[in-house]
Amino acid sequence: MSVPIFRRLVISELERYLITDDILVIHGARQVGKTSIMKYLQSDLQQKQDQTIYFDLEDSRFKNLLDRGVDEFVNYLSEQGFSSKDLELSQRRLFVFIDEIQYLDNPSSFLKLLADHHQYLKVIVSGSSSFEMKSKFQDSLVGRMVDFEIHPLSFEEFLTFKGISLQQTKIFTKQRIAELKTLFTEFLLYGGYPKIVITSEISMKERYLQQIIDTYIRKDIRDMAVIKNVDKFNRLLEILASQSGNLLNISELSFTCGLARDTLENYLFLLEQTYIIKLLRPYSNNLRTELIKMPKIFFYDTGLMQMLWMKKLQSQIVGPVFETCIFSELVKRYGSSALNFWRTKDKKEIDFILRTPDAMIPIEAKLQFPKSIPNVLRNFNELYPSKIGEGIGFRLVALDGKAAENGMIYPWQL
Repeated sequence: MSVPIFRRLVISELERYLITDDILVIHGARQVGKTSIMKYLQSDLQQKQDQTIYFDLEDSRFKNLLDRGVDEFVNYLSEQGFSSKDLELSQRRLFVFIDEIQYLDNPSSFLKLLADHHQYLKVIVSGSSSFEMKSKFQDSLVGRMVDFEIHPLSFEEFLTFKGISLQQTKIFTKQRIAELKTLFTEFLLYGGYPKIVITSEISMKERYLQQIIDTYIRKDIRDMAVIKNVDKFNRLLEILASQSGNLLNISELSFTCGLARDTLENYLFLLEQTYIIKLLRPYSNNLRTELIKMPKIFFYDTGLMQMLWMKKLQSQIVGPVFETCIFSELVKRYGSSALNFWRTKDKKEIDFILRTPDAMIPIEAKLQFPKSIPNVLRNFNELYPSKIGEGIGFRLVALDGKAAENGMIYPWQL
C-alpha cells in the first residue's frame, strides 16, 4: 500500500530555505515520512518548472556512484542532461535530493565540495540515524547546513491525513469538542506513523508497527552496536516502553535487564539517536530542594510504545499513554530541547517545563480535568516568574471532563 503524499507542517519552513545556499538536512526515525516530504518538495518544484533529480542511497548503484566522488557525480549529472555550464549560464539551479545520506562513506567531504564548488546545485538530503550522521559529518559543514528534525505526525497533521481541518478558535462548540476528543483518542491509541494513520484495520496497524519494530528499530541498533544477547536487548525495549513517562533509574534497570551499566547506557544513547526515545532532563535553577540527576524516559510514538509494551494496540487509554502523547505533541511543536520536567526532593512534580524565548511555562498532563488548578503549578510560577504577556503562566492539559478554569486546555490547544 502506497502512502499518499500530504503537505506536512515542516514544508512551509523548508520552502523558505530553497532559495538559500544552505544544504538542507532532513532527519528523523525511519518510516516517519522523510522520503514523502522530499517527494512532495520535488513534485512542487517540478510543477514550477524547476529541474530536479533524486537519489535513494539504499540503492547500492547510487551509493557507489556518490562514493566515487564529486567529479564522477557531476559527470553523471551531465550524462543525464544536466549540464553545469548550461545551469550556470541560465542562472538556474538543479535541485538534488539524496535520501539516506548516512550510507555514504564520507558524506561530509562530498557535501562540502558540492557546496563550495557547485553552487548551481541545491542539495536536500535525508538521514535516519543522528548517530551515524554526526559520526560522519565533520565540523567543515558547520555554517553550510540547516537541520530539520522530523517526527511522526502531530495531531494537526493527523487531522490533515483524515481530510479534516483544525481551525483554532477561543471557543469550541460542544459538538466540535466531542468530535475532536474522539479523533484525539484514536491518535493517541494508535500513534502518528503515517502508514498507521491511513490504515483502517487494527490488525493491519499492529502488523505494520511490528514490522517497524523488527525491521528498523532492532535492525538499526544491531547495525550500530554489537549486541551479544538479543533477548536482553528486547527485554530492555519492553521495560522502557512500560516506563514511558516515569523516572529512569539506570542502576535498577541495569539489574533488571542483566546488562552492564556501560552497555545499557550505550543502548539508551543509540535509541535516542535513532529517534525512538527521549531522556527528558529535570529543570533546575540550583535550588537545594530540586532533584537534578534522574531523567524521565519518553517514547516519541504511543502506538510503537504500546506494541513494545503490551504486544498489541489497546482499545482504552492505559497507563502513561496520555502523558507520553502530550510529550510528543510538545516536542513536535517546540522541539525536544525546549522541554524539561520539574521534581523536588519533597516530591512536588510538574510533568513538563516548556522554555520559550519569552516564557517558562509549567504544563501538567492529566487524562481527566480536575476541579481546580493544582497548587504546584501556581507555586512554580511564584518561584520562577516569567513574562508571557497577558496570558496564564501555566497550562493543565486534559482530554476528559470539562475545563473549569483559565489555563485548562484540550490537547489540540497546545
